[in-house]
Amino acid sequence: MSLAFDTLADQIKHHPGWRLLRSDNAPLVVSFLHRVYIERNQRVLAESDLAELLEDQLYNLRERMGEEAFPKSALEYLGDWAHPDRAWLRKFYVDDSDEPHYDLMPATEKAIAWLGSLSERKFVGTESRLLTLFDLLRQIDAGAEEDPTKRIKDLQRQKRAIESEIERVRQGDMRVLDPTAIKDRFQQFTQMSRDLLTDFREVEQNFRTLDRQTRERIALWEGPKKEVLGAVLGRRDAIIDTDQGRSFLAFWDFLMSQSHRDEFSSLLDSVLELAPIKAMDPQAGLRNVHHEWLKAGGHTQQTVRSLSHQLRRFLDDRVQLENRRIMEILRRIEKRAVALRDDRPDGIVAEIPAASADINLPMERPLWQPAARVKIREIKVDLAVEDLDAAALYEQVFVDKKALADHIRLVLHEQAVVTLPELCELRPLEQGLAELLAYLQLAAENPDADVDADVTDSVSWQVAVASGQPIIRKALIPRVTFAR
Repeated sequence: MSLAFDTLADQIKHHPGWRLLRSDNAPLVVSFLHRVYIERNQRVLAESDLAELLEDQLYNLRERMGEEAFPKSALEYLGDWAHPDRAWLRKFYVDDSDEPHYDLMPATEKAIAWLGSLSERKFVGTESRLLTLFDLLRQIDAGAEEDPTKRIKDLQRQKRAIESEIERVRQGDMRVLDPTAIKDRFQQFTQMSRDLLTDFREVEQNFRTLDRQTRERIALWEGPKKEVLGAVLGRRDAIIDTDQGRSFLAFWDFLMSQSHRDEFSSLLDSVLELAPIKAMDPQAGLRNVHHEWLKAGGHTQQTVRSLSHQLRRFLDDRVQLENRRIMEILRRIEKRAVALRDDRPDGIVAEIPAASADINLPMERPLWQPAARVKIREIKVDLAVEDLDAAALYEQVFVDKKALADHIRLVLHEQAVVTLPELCELRPLEQGLAELLAYLQLAAENPDADVDADVTDSVSWQVAVASGQPIIRKALIPRVTFAR
C-alpha cells in the first residue's frame, strides 16, 4: 500500500479501521470486541448472546461513569457497529436459524491488533525471529535450486549436521534451550497463530465479496448463460490462483491431514507443560488453536461452496425456464397448424383486443345478509328393525394414485411427452371412471402437465361381461398431456 498523501486521505474517510480509531466510542468497541472475539478465539456469535455480553459491560461502565455515558441499548450499539457506514461487524443469518449472527470484519481485527502492538511488552524476543528468517532463506534457496548436484550437496551437508548432532547426544552432550530462548520462540508462535486467524478472515472476506458480486450479476443478467458463467468462473479462478488463494489451499490441505493434526496437538501439549511457558501464563484458548484454524477454514470453504451453489442454481433455473418456454411455443404452433389445416383464411388470422378497464360500481355488490339459523326440533327417533345387507359398505373402490404417478414417470423416462389415452393404452383402466378421475387430478396437481380444452380425446374401459360380450364404457375428456 502506498503511503502517499492522497491515499491516506482517502483511507481516513472510507477505511473501517480508520473510522474505528477515530470514533468517540473506540475504547468501548475495541475493548468489547477484543475480549469477546479475539481473546476467546470466537468466530460467530448469535445476536442474543452478543447483546447479553455487551449489556453486562455497559452496566459496569455506567456504574462507574454514570447513566449518560452510554445512553443506547446493547442492540442499538450492535446495529450501529454493523451498519455499512461503519462495517466493524458483519451481520448475517446462518442456515436453519432466523436469529442474526455477528462476526468481526478483517479491518476491525487489524485495527485491534495494531492497538495491541502499541502497548509496551515486558519481553521482546529477537533470536527466534532471526533464526526464522535464516530458515526461510534456506527454504527459498533450496526450493528454487534446479541443479541436482547442488541440491544433493546441500542434502548431504544437512545429513552430516544431523549425524554430528546424534553423535553428541550419544556422548551426553545434549544442548537444550534456556528459559529465555523458550519464551522467545513461544512468543513468536503465539503471535503467528493470532495472525493466521486474522488472515483467515481476510481470505473469507475476499470470497464473500466475490459471492455477493456473483449474486448481483446473476440477478440482473439477461444475456446468454456462457457469458455470465465465463465472467463468474474467471473471477473465482482469479482469486484462487492468486498467491493468497494458493497459500490458503496448501495450508488447508496440510491441516486436513489427521497425522499432522495429531502431531501438532502432541507438540503443543508438551510445550504448554514446560515451566517457562507456564510462567508466561498463556491464554487458555491457545491449546485449541488448531481447532480454531479448522473452524475458520471451514467458514471460508463454506463461502466457496455457496458460490458454487449459486452457479448450479442459476443453471437449473435457466434450463427449466427455457424448456418450459420451448414447450409453450411448440403447443401454440400445433394449435395454430390444426386450426389452419382445412381453412386457410385471408387477411388477419388473429386479433388481440384493446386494453380496457373493468368497471365495478360499489352499488352493484350485494348487501350483507345474515346467515339463516337452523332450528332443530326435538322428535323421537324410532330404531330400525329391518335386516339390511351390509356388503355394500365393503365394496368400496380405492385408487392408488401413487401407482398411477409411478406409471407416468416410467413412461416419461422413455419419451418426453405422453397423452392420457396413451397412458391408458399402456396400462388399461381397471377401476373405470374412478381411476380416470385420479389421472385428471394428477394432471391438475402437476405443473408440467397441460390440459387443452379445445381438443377432445376418447378413453374407454371394460366394466363387465354380459351374454358373452364385454360391456365397454367411453368418456370424452379434454386432451391431457404429461411432459418430462
